Amino acid sequence: MTLAIAILLAAQIGGKPISGGNPTPGTPQPEPPVVADRITVTGCVELAKGAPPSKIDGDEITDSRYVLTTVATPSKVQYRLAAIESQLSPFAGAKVEISGEPKVSGSNVLRVEFVQRLAARCR
Repeated sequence: MTLAIAILLAAQIGGKPISGGNPTPGTPQPEPPVVADRITVTGCVELAKGAPPSKIDGDEITDSRYVLTTVATPSKVQYRLAAIESQLSPFAGAKVEISGEPKVSGSNVLRVEFVQRLAARCR
């Protein structure tokens, strides 16, 4: 009896293990981040002026909904944030630290990789 169960389990476990590559055929995977290009900025996350309605695809990366305005003085810099809605919506109105890569070198569009809330409200 025990041998029969062991044989049945071995037959079910079988199959070819995935070795490297994309585990979901047909689904492109993003390029790995380039750590040398990563920047970290501190500022306030806000809805962008003229942002599209919130009824957008929650899995689609967009850079037209949220902006981060740095809190550095004397000059403030504004970045458009490229991320999915659920990654940034909890931080709207908060002071945050965001790490990411410029979408294009030298651009003001930042591909968001990490967000950390520093304060509930931006002052």
